[in-house]
Amino acid sequence: MYNIFSAAQRELEQIIKELNNFLANNYKDAAHECRLALGEKCEAYYQSGKLSRKKYLYYRNLYQQYTQKMKNYHH
Repeated sequence: MYNIFSAAQRELEQIIKELNNFLANNYKDAAHECRLALGEKCEAYYQSGKLSRKKYLYYRNLYQQYTQKMKNYHH
């Protein structure tokens, strides 16, 4: 049976993987785009019921951590 929770989580994990890769390679604009995508997808999946509250809080916390880490991350 297809599990919508795991599909949403896989997509969020892929965004995080790309975000970390962009940070490691100093691609600032791409890293910011991934960070924003993480926040937007996290909210959308939670609102549509594709993400449990526990997982939503986990990914939302990661988004906030990246936001704090990248607040002075400009050209």
